Amino acid sequence: LKGVKAKLHRNFIGQIIGNKWKLLTMRNLLSRFWRFNELRKSLDGVSQKVLTDSLRQLESDSIILRTVYPEVPPRVEYSLTELGESMRPILSAMENLGRSYKDTLL
Repeated sequence: LKGVKAKLHRNFIGQIIGNKWKLLTMRNLLSRFWRFNELRKSLDGVSQKVLTDSLRQLESDSIILRTVYPEVPPRVEYSLTELGESMRPILSAMENLGRSYKDTLL
């Protein structure tokens, strides 16, 4: 039963951050609130559709919060939820691993 639970947890985490664009979006949101166009410009190569889908999935997984301000034109900001913030150590560890790996290749 422990093995099954561990596999379910790995699969869940993989679904949340298993996508390149979700991971990079979460990385950006660690520092501050972001608006959609800011995110799109900061993520070189992401299409509007892919970013929209990634944001919607992260929102449905309660990782990010989408805040709409009643202005004209509407202003929308994205931020990490408490659950998203709790992933900070995981994202930092992945960043450190990436840097170490890159250093070994150079």
